[in-house]
Amino acid sequence: MGTAKVQPVEEVKDPVQRSDTELNAPQMRLIIGGLIVGAVLLVYLMATQNVVQPLLLVIGLLLGYTLFHARFGFTSAFRRFMSVGNGKALRSHMVMLAVAVTLFAPILAFGYSFFGGGVSGYVSPVGISLLVGAFMFGIGMQLGGGCASGTLYAVGGGRSVMFVTLLFFIIGSTIGAAHLPFWIEDLPAFEPVSLATSTGLGYGGAWALSIALFGLIAWITLVVERKKKAPKMAPVPKTSGWRRIFRGSWPLFAAAIALAVLNALTLMTRGTPWGVTSAFALWGSKVAQFFGIDVASWGYWQGANAAALEASIFADSTTVLNLGVILGAFLASAAGGLFKFSKINTKNTAAAVIGGLMMGYGARLAFGCNIGAYFGGIASFSLHGYVWGILALGGTFVALYLRPLFGLSVPKSKDSFC
Repeated sequence: MGTAKVQPVEEVKDPVQRSDTELNAPQMRLIIGGLIVGAVLLVYLMATQNVVQPLLLVIGLLLGYTLFHARFGFTSAFRRFMSVGNGKALRSHMVMLAVAVTLFAPILAFGYSFFGGGVSGYVSPVGISLLVGAFMFGIGMQLGGGCASGTLYAVGGGRSVMFVTLLFFIIGSTIGAAHLPFWIEDLPAFEPVSLATSTGLGYGGAWALSIALFGLIAWITLVVERKKKAPKMAPVPKTSGWRRIFRGSWPLFAAAIALAVLNALTLMTRGTPWGVTSAFALWGSKVAQFFGIDVASWGYWQGANAAALEASIFADSTTVLNLGVILGAFLASAAGGLFKFSKINTKNTAAAVIGGLMMGYGARLAFGCNIGAYFGGIASFSLHGYVWGILALGGTFVALYLRPLFGLSVPKSKDSFC
């Protein structure tokens, strides 16, 4: 059998997956520049903010480095499973979630944090806004070329069209913030349901139930793979020694564990899990406010959120995490000799605009994105996280028919490796 192979469609192209002898030389000027920017930002945060912010910058940097080197995708995982039945990446999600609930359970049960401020998970209502928002996000991430975390690390890696996605992600999130009171106050919804505190199971029982659910989902993906004779993903090149850690490709399952640990550290550091998109609403609202729009009168910016609108963006912990993710991905791409701005065209720009708007708007309606609602919600034992995942899979299925209209490929059963 020949050795020629067809690369599977990825959320972000994966040029780092190559043999040891084909690794590019590190882009030292970029690495030095990135380290200087990171050091300046770290010192600024230490001088102007509380101790939490510089710690979150470091955590964000590690998140971005992990995401880039593993090409850990949510968009591509959903797309491959819904199109050709390959569930390997979804199984890595289950590993990530299993480790996360194992770490989150005692943290949430005992309320332990590094700085004594208490902790709380992401537990949100299940209603029309969640159903519509998650479905929109599922479509949007398939058109925009990446989810919330994927957009950040693709920007850090130099994928040019993702700058467009990010811009319209911010715009969509800002519009969603303006409209949110209608969706959550005027439309029906159930009260938030926690598998731990709303069911009488406690955190121990909720942990056991969650592990069983993750095992069931993993088993279902294996059954679907066998039934559909799904094509295999490319094996991760075996880069040796330190080069794998700093420059080579990371196995999905190793990255899944790292992301879960870093999310738990985020929870103990700032008191809430990792999130992404609330910062987009803040950035967009501040820009709108600068141009004279009275965003302070929006329902979204009343109550607990009001202080964030008035404060510096560097006082916002989610903003700091996002900056860290972008910087971490940039350093990872430069370390692998891979940072290079890619070309864009009219069709993928149009998809990025539409996808970014849908993700931004959908994330606000659904109380978060693939990180805040799906990862953070399920890790927090919230029912809404599971509902988000199901609806986002439904949106992904619809998007499989929309992607070709924008010149975007969809995995086929022939995309296999010999």
